[in-house]
Amino acid sequence: MEYKLSTVERGLLKNISDIEDFPKGAFNIRKNGKALKRNVTDNINIIPKEGKPGIDIIVKADTKDETIYIPVIITEGGMTDVVYNDFYIGENADVIIVAGCGIHNSSCETSEHDGIHRFFLEKNSKVKYIEKHYGEGKGTGDKILNPQTIVKLKSGATMEMETVQIKGVDSSIRQTIGQLEDNTNFIVIEKIMTHGVQNATTKFEVSLDGENASTKVTSRSVAKDSSKQHFISNIKGNTNCFGHVECDAIIMDNAIVKATPEIEANHIDARLIHEAAIGKIAGEQLMKLMSLGLSKEEAEKEIINGFLK
Repeated sequence: MEYKLSTVERGLLKNISDIEDFPKGAFNIRKNGKALKRNVTDNINIIPKEGKPGIDIIVKADTKDETIYIPVIITEGGMTDVVYNDFYIGENADVIIVAGCGIHNSSCETSEHDGIHRFFLEKNSKVKYIEKHYGEGKGTGDKILNPQTIVKLKSGATMEMETVQIKGVDSSIRQTIGQLEDNTNFIVIEKIMTHGVQNATTKFEVSLDGENASTKVTSRSVAKDSSKQHFISNIKGNTNCFGHVECDAIIMDNAIVKATPEIEANHIDARLIHEAAIGKIAGEQLMKLMSLGLSKEEAEKEIINGFLK
């Protein structure tokens, strides 16, 4: 009998993956700690792990123009879900991977998902990886998400990683580790919004080990109410390489934002840059929008949406 997604399940998938039903092509949808449904293609295989929760995603060499969906949804309170996913991307492949986790918690107990993802990109392969986190539910139980991403790029490989914490996540610790060989490029774009008493910590550690390896990490965040954020980065230039880290944050109300940058040049030709800016919404920008008829709240929302776009 064909499984039909509920309204809650559809809503979670829409928020984290822009799908409202089982997609075409390769996918693995996980619900409450178990595989809900899985599909493979001629070029992409998805194999359950033995001995621990998770899957191996194997992409054949020269695979082009395919999208892999691996979202996780949690609809129960009191659940801690841990998953280990490994991605093996063949030479010259070029694919999109859409992940993320959505939690619906209407209980008084905590729901948590910890995803450990490892990426192994072969020579000249390319991946765009999209990961969104979202929480909802009227219960008092926390919604916790702690993703860990480990990226290993072989010669000529490129990975673009877009991470978004939409709303409703009470606590998150995101760790990203990159190891780059010759002529590789690792691009990270992070967007985070926190409110209430939420906490968000992100840690980036990238080792530029190969000739002409490069990375660019861009973080945009908004902290409201009494929420707290901490951005930590450590970029190591071990050869002729380039690294650029940019952290910009808007702080509002009684929120706290902390940036801890570290760049380490271990080679005379390592070029490393770190930029950080934290501040409130500019008064003149707010007044300009309010002069057009927007309320203060509407003007703030307009500025924030543009900042995180």
